[in-house]
Amino acid sequence: MNKSLCSVFRGKEFLAEKAWGALDIAHIESVSIRLHWTNEPYHWHVNDGQEVFAVMDGEIDMHYRLQGQVQVVRLHAGDIFHAGVGCDHVAHPVGEARILVIEKAGSV
Repeated sequence: MNKSLCSVFRGKEFLAEKAWGALDIAHIESVSIRLHWTNEPYHWHVNDGQEVFAVMDGEIDMHYRLQGQVQVVRLHAGDIFHAGVGCDHVAHPVGEARILVIEKAGSV
């Protein structure tokens, strides 16, 4: 992680070596802020804390379960998805996407 007092990250230029590779932006107390690049779906999961998922570039089809039914919403650059504790979800990028994820450090 960059240790300087002030940093600039060019999100649209970030490219990971593999899907869901991440660039650590900051750790604030027990919260991690990471920029992810992907071109492949993640997997269904439930985080052990809340998660904020902000699309920086590209589009994501976010699948989540609400009262046992799968819902899908298309997220565009600038859109934010909040997964509360217990929210079963999976992100499917439409092509390449870059996502800023804010969550409890060490979360799934």
